Amino acid sequence: VLTDDPAVIGDAEKVLLPGVGAAPVAMQRLIDSGLVDCIRGLTQPVMGICLGMQLLFSHSPEGDTPLLGLFDAGCASFTPAPDRAVPHMGWNRLSMRQTHPLLDGVTDGSHVYFVHSFYAPVTDDTVASCTYGNDFTAIVARDNFTGCQFHPERSGPVGARILQNFLELR
Repeated sequence: VLTDDPAVIGDAEKVLLPGVGAAPVAMQRLIDSGLVDCIRGLTQPVMGICLGMQLLFSHSPEGDTPLLGLFDAGCASFTPAPDRAVPHMGWNRLSMRQTHPLLDGVTDGSHVYFVHSFYAPVTDDTVASCTYGNDFTAIVARDNFTGCQFHPERSGPVGARILQNFLELR
């Protein structure tokens, strides 16, 4: 169900917070829809994808935007370099940093697909990271909130496994 109705979201068994676009626009849409407090108060499993994962953090330099603040760190932007275009687009390898049910059946070094210009830093909540000039959080988790910076729906069997693992979370 695709919805911005807080009651429907609150009653959902699982919640996906997608993200394509810009942090300021996405946050304004959440504010206008009355979803900020709804999302912050969810107790069922929640997964943010791409920008949806970044929205779980505290701040984005994109438009100097306050985010949901469910994870304490602020996001940053990649710096272009001669060997490193921005946005970061393409396949990268996961580096496991801790065990988590999202990674059941996923091996260290598995490839996943990214399209992003901003990233969350590695923190104590980082489950898996990648490197693209800087180390960054690829998967984050704390309590019922999880996020994937990459697009699991575009990451082949590895992404399908991560999504299946999310669906099996309780």
